[in-house]
Amino acid sequence: MKNMIIASTSTVFGSSYLDYLLEELQSHFSTVKTILFVPYARPGGITHDDYTEKAKEAFAKININIVGLHTFKTPSEAITKAEAIFVGGGNTFVLVSQLYKVGAMQAITHAVNNGTPYLGTSAGSNICGLTMNTTNDMPIVYPPSFKTLGLVPFNINPHYLDPDNGSKHMGETRETRIKEFMCYNTQPVVGLREGSWLDVKGDHIILKGTLSARIFKHSLAPYELEPGNDLNKLN
Repeated sequence: MKNMIIASTSTVFGSSYLDYLLEELQSHFSTVKTILFVPYARPGGITHDDYTEKAKEAFAKININIVGLHTFKTPSEAITKAEAIFVGGGNTFVLVSQLYKVGAMQAITHAVNNGTPYLGTSAGSNICGLTMNTTNDMPIVYPPSFKTLGLVPFNINPHYLDPDNGSKHMGETRETRIKEFMCYNTQPVVGLREGSWLDVKGDHIILKGTLSARIFKHSLAPYELEPGNDLNKLN
């Protein structure tokens, strides 16, 4: 049975890394001693070691150890043996490229479908959808495919931002860009606002947090979905 937390972000305004989720994570990983951390997205270009250390500091607060996937010679084997998996945020293009390069994409999908607890934040959440095509990131590398883990039956747009009516910025809003995606694709898109997450237990995908999610479906006007609702039947 799938057991996942898919979070829009790792850090909400005014708090430290993962602090807003720690109580939820303590319950989510209650039987876990060590989490396999995937640092491949490299936010800001930091090293895998530095990123892993950041995750270690956060999880030390709830007495869980972190080990970086980059330290294993055979990543797919490490994923298969992992008690739990955490894929951190950063650049989705970099993350997906490296996951394909080391043969980890299929291994993660198989592990999570067979019950390995999973946490994704930002890019690590983006890849839980059918494709990475609704990422906000710059295409700084070219992955072999935009197809991702497919662990939920829709695409995800982490860090979803509402239009600012007081702004003088004349560029596209997040909603405009997702509507462009919907002109060429039929899968739904879930816009996850900061501080929101999806709690996946088996076939149930429950929106958590205090904010609604923005839902985009082919040929329909976007609409709001309130916390507590199940997103499994969006497609």
